[in-house]
Amino acid sequence: MEKEIVAAASSLFLQYGYKAVTMDDIAGHMRISKKTIYLYFDDKTSLVRSAVLEVFDQVKDRIIEVQLSMDNPIEALYEIKKIAVQVLGKKDKSPQYQLQKYYPTIYSEIRGKELSALGDCFEISLKKGMESGLFRSDLNTNFITRIYFNGFRGLRDIELFPPEDYEIDHIIGAYIDYHLRAIVTLEGLKFLEQYKHNNITP
Repeated sequence: MEKEIVAAASSLFLQYGYKAVTMDDIAGHMRISKKTIYLYFDDKTSLVRSAVLEVFDQVKDRIIEVQLSMDNPIEALYEIKKIAVQVLGKKDKSPQYQLQKYYPTIYSEIRGKELSALGDCFEISLKKGMESGLFRSDLNTNFITRIYFNGFRGLRDIELFPPEDYEIDHIIGAYIDYHLRAIVTLEGLKFLEQYKHNNITP
């Protein structure tokens, strides 16, 4: 039952936002009493934390699968972008906006897990690019990985990039382009330009 509650809550939170969904909403959606939820969770904050961790694990697994299964790291980054946009949402009422604003401790906890959970896999993807000739051969992969994750954190800072002024889809795309242009070879740049021309709508 606990897993079912977390699954239902995660779905509702992603659809409507962490602030907007109440415990009554979750109970009604599951057709159970609110008392049943409180058998497993002390309060809404503890349920939000469990739901956020569940979504984080799901997204992490999807990202790792993309990075390990795709040979071309440029294509992989744009596939990961699609996953990120789905989870982050696009407007100021998005789940991530509400999580950062109303549950900052949980938001910080998740941010702290990202590098340790995904850093090694990202480095492997960088090395693929170096071996294939798409990325420069002299890259410090540990440094690039940390810089990339730090920058991606900044994109989700609602003070730096207020959601009402910046579409998350656009700024993630701009950041990926900025990142890749710093590390690609001439061959990689040619592939990047062709990929964007064929796959990305201006």
